[in-house]
Amino acid sequence: MSNKYSQYGISDEVAALAGEAMKDIEAQFKEIEEIREYNQLRVLEAFRKHAFAERHLGSTTGYGYDDDGRERIEEIFADLFGGEAAYVRMQISSGTQAISAILYGILRPGDELLAATGRPYDTLAQTIGVSEESDYDASLIKMGTTYDEVNLLPDGTPDIPGIVAKLNEKTKVVFIQKSRGYSTRRALMADDLTAIIAAVRKWSSEHKQRIIIAVDNCYGEFVERQEPCALGADICGGSLIKNPGAGICMTGGYVVGRKDLVEKVAQRITAPGLGSHVGPTLGFNRFIAQGIFRAPATVAEALKGAVFASKMFEMKGLKSSPASNEKRGDIVQTIEFNDPDKLVKFCQMIQACSPVDSFVAPEPYAMPGYSDQVVMAAGTFVQGATSELSCDGPIRAPYIAYMQGGLVYEQAKLAVMLSMD
Repeated sequence: MSNKYSQYGISDEVAALAGEAMKDIEAQFKEIEEIREYNQLRVLEAFRKHAFAERHLGSTTGYGYDDDGRERIEEIFADLFGGEAAYVRMQISSGTQAISAILYGILRPGDELLAATGRPYDTLAQTIGVSEESDYDASLIKMGTTYDEVNLLPDGTPDIPGIVAKLNEKTKVVFIQKSRGYSTRRALMADDLTAIIAAVRKWSSEHKQRIIIAVDNCYGEFVERQEPCALGADICGGSLIKNPGAGICMTGGYVVGRKDLVEKVAQRITAPGLGSHVGPTLGFNRFIAQGIFRAPATVAEALKGAVFASKMFEMKGLKSSPASNEKRGDIVQTIEFNDPDKLVKFCQMIQACSPVDSFVAPEPYAMPGYSDQVVMAAGTFVQGATSELSCDGPIRAPYIAYMQGGLVYEQAKLAVMLSMD
């Protein structure tokens, strides 16, 4: 193989290894492209179905009443994610805010929240009130909500009997976290979500109790052919600076699901009586619309980078998850270093291959909402956008790097090859 990457300092040995890896992952790339094509056509059809027009790219200010473009975008999101309604706003600044708003909007004192996928990630654990750092007076638990959880089975699949055993007359919300967060477990697949939803619905029917199923969909959008509400979930949410924003959205989040639940969440974010009626778009409709249109293609690029990274590290004996030939439920790739210095150096190499701040060397620091120091590489056009190539990890054993995103596959490929050298 001719070493076309030699100008970047890639050795002939690593270039040859990359050539071997590419041959071995051809089938995975083909499957990624098939899913991309399916979802891209699905997105295009949603725009056509809802007659999206140039006027919908316009702007509102102040209260944002009667924003026709915003309403049309929310119809498209509802269609794509399988819900009755959607709330898609630049006023939601993170995935954690979107999911927290779902929980605060639905749960009331005396209700119980059951986490069906174990303890949620650090920032959401503080929202609930189960983190060691949970000193917030308005956490769900301090406001009177009770909490329980069921860990996943050792193979990463949902513990269906365990979930059913925990359901009771106080259970109001069953919460599912699709992605892994800062953990070593695998991301959930559509089949996993379907199994949990079916079991909860069966119990609810037998006990004449309607339980709300909420899904944190961050990092999972457009990785598979179906989204949570299309599988039967009542509500889901995520961030527009992750998969559905395609690196184009500068901020924002979405909530999709049953119309009554979506409106409760909107009232939590704005105010009772105002709900989804307010929220100026300030010209942001263009970025949201273009982002969701480009999302399937961008997700495919990120997945290719993750598969390549997984294969390369496997070939050098490092533990990586998912394996290069595994099915994927999100865009996150983990590499286990068992050494804090190697974790930091890998993140620094990701930063060095970034279009923004490539000359900066990230160091661990105390990041708000996390119990350990975190090292984060993110030379991105949008701050914190994990639709773009980024990598981070908490400074705690076994020192795992969480690599995600990538607007273009070639950037991830170069970063992996340089780190290998």
